[in-house]
Amino acid sequence: MQKSLASAFSFLADNAAPAAAPTSGISWNIIMLVLLFGAMWFLLIAPQRKKQKQHAQMLQQLSTGDNIVTNGGIFGVITNVKEDRFVIKIADNTRIEVLKTAIAGKVEEATEIKSEP
Repeated sequence: MQKSLASAFSFLADNAAPAAAPTSGISWNIIMLVLLFGAMWFLLIAPQRKKQKQHAQMLQQLSTGDNIVTNGGIFGVITNVKEDRFVIKIADNTRIEVLKTAIAGKVEEATEIKSEP
């Protein structure tokens, strides 16, 4: 019985399919890596870069008198523009200096709704 089992295994080993060329596996891996990088670029990197450019453009367009909100949630009005920061008025007789990068966005003035008694 052992002889027939050994001969069966030797027959299978002799007639096994030849191994695939190693270059085909490497090229497939490179193609998949390029496709993965392309997907990451279009899904993550490109939208983030677009958002950063829009934020930088918004910061350049800010000027004295604009209503803004900081990343910390402080609302104020720009009173002075310096090279790397803004001086903003947050209350009567209260002014603070914040870095330009700390500005989250420009706030449009809301129109007041008058309620009739």
